[in-house]
Amino acid sequence: MKLSIRNMSICSLFAALTAVFAQIAIPLPFSPVPFTLQVIAVLLSGALLGSKLGAFSQIVYLLLGAVGIPVFSQFTAGLGILLGPTGGYLIAFPIASYLIGFIVERVAAKEKNSTVKFILANSIAMLLGIVLIFGIGVLQLKFVASLTWELAFKFGVFPFILPDLVKIAIAILLVHSLKKVLSKQSFFLQKNSI
Repeated sequence: MKLSIRNMSICSLFAALTAVFAQIAIPLPFSPVPFTLQVIAVLLSGALLGSKLGAFSQIVYLLLGAVGIPVFSQFTAGLGILLGPTGGYLIAFPIASYLIGFIVERVAAKEKNSTVKFILANSIAMLLGIVLIFGIGVLQLKFVASLTWELAFKFGVFPFILPDLVKIAIAILLVHSLKKVLSKQSFFLQKNSI
């Protein structure tokens, strides 16, 4: 796999963005899963960078945290976080970013000038990305924390549905606004050369 300096830089930038958004966190007293803004960075990485670079940016984020750099929520790090109750949400980030990018790339290739279809494709892609994050996250939460399915959904999904819909809306507005600007920048043009 060949990575240009440009693509490595942009992936690092989105990994850093995810790390910054992870620190905007509110611990919930009833759940081991905190409320964070890092999902916005995951959504943006897939929609703006495409499937491969978006996923790679999130892999970089996970590797930084796995080796001990405190990039996870509340300045935590280590394999213990990835293997712990909330690790499934993190592990899902590259997969969700890839899925979002994959869907957006397919629609963008066909519908270059349709704003409505662009927004609709991003909405569906991001919603599926969130569902995937919830699915993998709640699965690990259930088994690692030895919870029933009911409690796993109560602690790991239900409190986050409305906030994550708001995050999708924010991400769509950002993508719609930034896509035109970023497409003119040569820095972002090599997204498929990974």
